[in-house]
Amino acid sequence: MSIKEWPAGERPREKLLLQGAVGLSDAELLAIFLRTGVNGLSAVDLARQLLREFGSLRALLGADQQAFCAAHGLGPAKYAQLQAVLEMSKRHLAEQLQRENVLTSPQLTRDYLQAQLRDRAREVFALLLLDNQHRVIKFVELFYGTLDSASVWPREIVQIALKHNAAAVILAHNHPSGVAEPSRADRQITDRIMAALALIDIRVLDHLVIGDGITVSFAERGWL
Repeated sequence: MSIKEWPAGERPREKLLLQGAVGLSDAELLAIFLRTGVNGLSAVDLARQLLREFGSLRALLGADQQAFCAAHGLGPAKYAQLQAVLEMSKRHLAEQLQRENVLTSPQLTRDYLQAQLRDRAREVFALLLLDNQHRVIKFVELFYGTLDSASVWPREIVQIALKHNAAAVILAHNHPSGVAEPSRADRQITDRIMAALALIDIRVLDHLVIGDGITVSFAERGWL
């Protein structure tokens, strides 16, 4: 039976319009994205099959182009659509954050940085540059490393902060292992960056380490 023949209250699209997206399962949400199934499978059946194949919705959304397009019922067009959706989600968070004071919106700040850095295959060190009212000027990725480390140069951070006339910064980097616990090296480089920026009267408000759904704040631990 095709989805069109289902009762209206069970069709994913109609269910979303009536109940909101929160009430839908992963398979139902994915079915709306897929729009159509394949021979012998409705969009919901195909969605369930894909979730079993990839292991989770997050794994499917984070799959590279080759793995994604190799799956039954997917392809380059669907991959392009998905990347557009993911990027729109990031930009939506960015626009929300730019209107807020990051100190009064800590969860929004974490959500944004999680979206930007969580699923990276290698370590990325980034900055949130802030004005004197602690609103976001710009998000900048500065340094890239291996799975274990990144070479971070305080001098370049100072140059970027001065270029954008920042009054404060939030440091952020991810741990590709998924474990957000800061290392001794993380604490040492934070101290060096703070000392360098203090010379030009720019505050480091926090250093956030992004793990797999977990964010550790240096400020909350009293390390700044």
